[in-house]
Amino acid sequence: MSFSDKPRLVVTAGEPAGIGPDLCIQIAQQSLPCRLTVIADRHVLAQRAAQLGLPLQLHEGDAGDEFSSCQEGHLHVLHVPVKNPVVSGQLDAGNAAYVLTTLRLAVETCSTHQADAMVTAPVHKGIISESGIAFSGHTEYLSELTNSHAVMMLAGGGMRVTLATTHLPLKEVPAAITPERLEQKLRIIHRDLVNRFAIENPRIAVAGLNPHAGESGHLGREEIDIIIPVLEKLRREGMNLLGPLPADTLFNTPKLKDYDCIFVMYHDQGLPTLKHASFGQGVNISLGMPIIRTSVDHGTALELAGTGKADAGSMNTAIETALALVETTRHTKNN
Repeated sequence: MSFSDKPRLVVTAGEPAGIGPDLCIQIAQQSLPCRLTVIADRHVLAQRAAQLGLPLQLHEGDAGDEFSSCQEGHLHVLHVPVKNPVVSGQLDAGNAAYVLTTLRLAVETCSTHQADAMVTAPVHKGIISESGIAFSGHTEYLSELTNSHAVMMLAGGGMRVTLATTHLPLKEVPAAITPERLEQKLRIIHRDLVNRFAIENPRIAVAGLNPHAGESGHLGREEIDIIIPVLEKLRREGMNLLGPLPADTLFNTPKLKDYDCIFVMYHDQGLPTLKHASFGQGVNISLGMPIIRTSVDHGTALELAGTGKADAGSMNTAIETALALVETTRHTKNN
């Protein structure tokens, strides 16, 4: 593959006080099979590289520039300045707008076909909210930017887990489990499994909301009144949907081979099991957006920033997954 044919990725460095800059510097120590541009403050990257004692040559320019280094020790950077000086491990609400600017630029770069996919390092929801900017989550913000209805998928440990609801207080989840939401998300999941993962007839296991999937209505009626009618409707259209199934046995290892994807009703119903099996090696994938976006499966790890102890495993997985999705999408479009 010629250099110009290699996929082009944009990477956002995330919260500058966290391990996002560390991860970007670590991946710059590798020879990658792609053209890559990091969207970040070049001074933060240079300072963090010095702090880590790692070699780094920065090449500044637009994401659409012809040169995007994939050589060891080099990093192509689209410079976005932070507002306030960055100290590793110390959050500063003054830099919240900087974080969101990097995300907007990454979306713009992908939307204008200057890049094939975006990969995101972790942001800190709390400090963005404290800055006065309404922010419910990374995926939700990108969904708004792309005017789409994104579905969060985490993959790892032999599982793909998708969510009906994401960052909601638990008491608000039942009201959010509506027929419209479930149908919309299941259609998106099915479509992207076919088009981006090349799974011809995806098998999607659907969790119930209540313990024991409602125990025939004795432990709640959401399964009977909401979930089952949606599943029956979509099955009549040809979707291969299993459930609703009790969440406490849904992740039984022998059963996982029977599913291409698991659809759970709320964040902590599915992600603790997946992260137990794959933490630090998993990947967050946004389905339903017009662009390809992957991300790490962990947070900002402020205590590790600048220490040299951050593990780039999930970032590497996010890059590998983005490249695989680009390749599959290209193949699908050409056939």
